[in-house]
Amino acid sequence: MEQPKSISIQELAGATRMACKILGTAERRVSSVARIHEADRMSVTFCNNKATEGLDTVINSEAGVVICYDDLQFNEKDFHDKTIILVADPTLAFTRIMRKFFTPADNRHGISDKAVVSEGAEVHPSAYIGPNSYIGKCKIGENTMIDGNVYIYPGAIIGTNVIIHAGAVIGAEGMGFHRNERGELEQFPQEGGVIIEDDVEIGANSAVMRPAMGHTIIGRGTKIGHLCTIGHQVTIGKHCIIVTQSVIGGNTQIGDHCYIALGSCIRNGVAIGNNVVVGMGSVVTKDVAAGKIVIGVPAKEQGETKERW
Repeated sequence: MEQPKSISIQELAGATRMACKILGTAERRVSSVARIHEADRMSVTFCNNKATEGLDTVINSEAGVVICYDDLQFNEKDFHDKTIILVADPTLAFTRIMRKFFTPADNRHGISDKAVVSEGAEVHPSAYIGPNSYIGKCKIGENTMIDGNVYIYPGAIIGTNVIIHAGAVIGAEGMGFHRNERGELEQFPQEGGVIIEDDVEIGANSAVMRPAMGHTIIGRGTKIGHLCTIGHQVTIGKHCIIVTQSVIGGNTQIGDHCYIALGSCIRNGVAIGNNVVVGMGSVVTKDVAAGKIVIGVPAKEQGETKERW
């Protein structure tokens, strides 16, 4: 049986990898994590509220250890029964603690005997291919995790440390059709590929389409949520977040560090600059300059991200 965890304040602070100020006893130990309103004496939690709301939340919590913003001003009586760790970014600090102490390592590797891998596919030995997945003639990099029931078409290039969740489809044909003289649809051949760079994550049942020529590209560190559609010839920059049920039309260009909120729709051929935020449920029909916030149907500019990014 696994022994209960016993983690010191010093270990918690070290795991944050940022400057910490400790209020209250530094001798306390914790064994679990919990949401701040559900935590107990043996739990570490965090508070991402500021000002009076943040103070009240921390003071009223039953947690043994609370991580919160370093600009909150506490009186000594506020932490007589708990330890407070002050940091610049509580969410990031808690994320790092969770990963180090409370997240089981995913040591899966190898190819399931229920998977189908095409001859000529290059799969790194440290990669994992889950059951009922199909891997076409493509390249899959080191430590990449492909869950079950994923279909990857030939020609895809997938980098290192990529995670592709169950049911995703990579490299399906884009909507390449053209009407002939009789008004019938004739298919424009889709012979391009998909490039997924390092550290990308693609959610369950999402689809990334291949183009007629060239590549659809997902930039390094970008995270795509569940049930998203990424059209043909799309280029998404580095470290973006594309939230669940968003649809990105073909030939769209998205810069680095963008946030495309839940259920957004971006028209084909639109160019979006770096550091753009697209609000929930928005429909983007025209280009968006770098650093802008756009919201609505159709999406209109509502501010600049440099004020809050």
